[in-house]
This record gives sequence, C-alpha cells and structure tokens, in this order.
Amino acid sequence: MVEAELKARVQSPESVARHLDERATARVEVYQDTYYDRPDGSLEKADQELRVRTVHSANGTRTLLTFKDAAVDDDSGSKPEHETRVEDAATTHAILRGLGYIEVIAFEKRCRNYEFEALGRRMLATLVRVPEIDGTFLEVETLVVSVDEVTLALEDIRSVLAEVGIGPEDLTRETYTGAVATQRGRS
Repeated sequence: MVEAELKARVQSPESVARHLDERATARVEVYQDTYYDRPDGSLEKADQELRVRTVHSANGTRTLLTFKDAAVDDDSGSKPEHETRVEDAATTHAILRGLGYIEVIAFEKRCRNYEFEALGRRMLATLVRVPEIDGTFLEVETLVVSVDEVTLALEDIRSVLAEVGIGPEDLTRETYTGAVATQRGRS
C-alpha cells in the first residue's frame, strides 16, 4: 500500500477543527513515536523510516511497528507503508535493538484524528501538535494500492484541504523528526 499524504501548517486550528468536526467525530490520541536506523544511517540515506508508535487514547493503548519506503512523489513525500500492530512495545524495542538498530529520535505527537469518506476514498485527517515545535499541522492521507494512483489521490486530498480552509501555500514537506532534532539542537 502507498500512503498518499499531504501535510500543512494550520493558521486557524479552531476553524479547521470545526470543519472536521462536521465530517466525523474526533478521536483524541497521544502518540509516542520512536524512530530507528542502522548505525551507518542507511535508512535515512535511502529515505526510509522504521518507527515504533505507541498510541494512548480513551480506548486504551496500542503499539504499531511501521516501515516506510522511499518517497514515490517528491512534492508530497508520499511513501509505500507497511504497518502492523504489535503486542508488546518494550519487546518490540528490544527486538529492534537486538537486530542492531539504534534509536535516532523519540518524541510525542498530540493528535485529533478524523476518519471519513470523501470523493469515494477513506480519508484520515489528523490535527497535530508536537510540544517541541511551534504551530499546529494538518495531515490528510488515504491509502492506495499502487504508485500509479498517488497523483489522483493527492488531487482528492487537495480538495479536502481546500474545503477546510487549507491552501497550497500552507503545504509543507517539513518532517517532525527534522523539526524536533533542530529544536533540540538549539536547546
């Protein structure tokens, strides 16, 4: 599967949240994300990501192991994604370390997730705050089967973004990992 996704900096979080609240019920979650790489940094050099995400919500806690391959669309950064739920976060971290992976960065994301259908696609819109980064972000994504579908999926995502007041000038390729690392470097 390929995660077709666009991310934007949000100028008016309250307005965007109101628009999204009209589409779906928000699911408030806190993500604890830990990114891993090989000691030589080869995953980052290949534009790949290996992440363990523990999600805390009103419904409990779950952990996901995710591998994202290199971007298939330069403008959006959309990537093939492979994700599975794992039973035990501590064991998953131990396995990755045992295989020689090293923790590169870990941080928290505070999210309001909205799942809905738009333009015939299942969409996930997420309002994101990362305590270490200024501002609010909006990610809108949909999964497609092949790389050939990414361009059309991104057009549909742009339409959803426009409906909630996000224009092309608000889009960003800034990564949370990069922004957090930069912020920590300043501290």
